[in-house]
Amino acid sequence: MAGALNAALRDELAADPNVVVFGEDVGPLGGVFRVTDGLHAEFGEARVWDSPLAESGIVGTAIGMAMYGLRPVVEMQFDAFSYPAFEQIVSHVAKMRNRTRGRVTLPLVIRIPCAGGIGGVEHHSDSSEAYWTHTPGLTVVTPSNPADAYSMLREAIRSDDPVIFMEPKSRYWAKAAVELPVQTEPFDRAVVVREGTDVTLIAYGPTVKTALETADLASEEDLSVEVIDLRSLSPFDDETVGASVRKTHRAAVLHEAAQFSGYGAEVAARVTEREFYHLAAPILRITGFDIPYPSPKLEEFYLPTPERILNALGTWEWEA
Repeated sequence: MAGALNAALRDELAADPNVVVFGEDVGPLGGVFRVTDGLHAEFGEARVWDSPLAESGIVGTAIGMAMYGLRPVVEMQFDAFSYPAFEQIVSHVAKMRNRTRGRVTLPLVIRIPCAGGIGGVEHHSDSSEAYWTHTPGLTVVTPSNPADAYSMLREAIRSDDPVIFMEPKSRYWAKAAVELPVQTEPFDRAVVVREGTDVTLIAYGPTVKTALETADLASEEDLSVEVIDLRSLSPFDDETVGASVRKTHRAAVLHEAAQFSGYGAEVAARVTEREFYHLAAPILRITGFDIPYPSPKLEEFYLPTPERILNALGTWEWEA
């Protein structure tokens, strides 16, 4: 996935001279996760450069650039490092188009490596999606595989509206045979990545792999699990999710973030409101726990696992 993201950035830099890439250590080093490896050498320091360690300044600078015709792609390096830029993103990035009655757009991409599974300490394993999806004016997307990573990032860079592009760190090294350039489904559409008939597992980013592993495990117990990769967290693809729930009549949503007020609560409420009469059981949320992200030695107990997901599904009254 890291290579696919790198290829997407390279292709957009080559295709559009208005695209610029900057952030902490994204220049000669190539980023902490090497997503920008080689781009500084190929396109020069006028197109790809290192910023100071000041996330609010990074995003504030990008806002001005986008207002004047550039297409900046900035990296927050780690999920929790984006919080110093929170005011810039919520008060300005998300509101500029509305504030100017559509006269000023912000073609700006904020890349946020997110979630856990890499043995990182606190401030390096956050799942901050609920903050961004709660903010009108932001498009929030997250790929789960290399093909989507490439296609969705290129689409995000070409968007005239600001995009929060969340990259699951634990999937940076996920491999797949992909012939580039590749164009997958539009990034505002969810995708059924595994067909099933008994229950719908709604996942995104890092939990898609977990959901697929759960489906494999469930098949050994004669349980047919359909897996949906949301891809876009905001806007939400009601059509694809609703069609699946109407088929299976049961649903669960997965995420790594704490459960209380997490993104899964919105998904559960939204699907319940629209598909109530098709549901045979309440929608489950299978998530991280309501605690700060634990130390590396404990994160395996914090993150949802196929076994924990199957145990949760077993709490339903299946005869209903």
